[in-house]
Amino acid sequence: MTTKQIGDFGETEACKYLENQGIRVLKRNYRERGGEIDIIAKDGDTIVFAEVKTRVSKQYGTPAEFVDYKKQEKILKTAIGYLGTDDVNMRFDVIEVMYKKKGDELFVTEINYIKEAF
Repeated sequence: MTTKQIGDFGETEACKYLENQGIRVLKRNYRERGGEIDIIAKDGDTIVFAEVKTRVSKQYGTPAEFVDYKKQEKILKTAIGYLGTDDVNMRFDVIEVMYKKKGDELFVTEINYIKEAF
């Protein structure tokens, strides 16, 4: 299984999780010159920009720890490019998806949703 397939799995599971929380997913994998946002969603009147990190273990740190300052800056710039302004209610979240592999299938073991992560 490739890294991209694992990432797609995590993003799909994160979208399901958000929708179960009453948050409407607007876009996945939004790309703009210089950046990408995994999930753009709407939570009430707030636009949510979510970074998804999918990992099999926390041996080298939590998935959220890999959303460093440089990555946060890229996401912020891409979000403003998407919106065309920064005069909007917006929030930056991180969704950690932990999984295990059984044969060729992946199974979620834990989802940790960090609102206002940065």
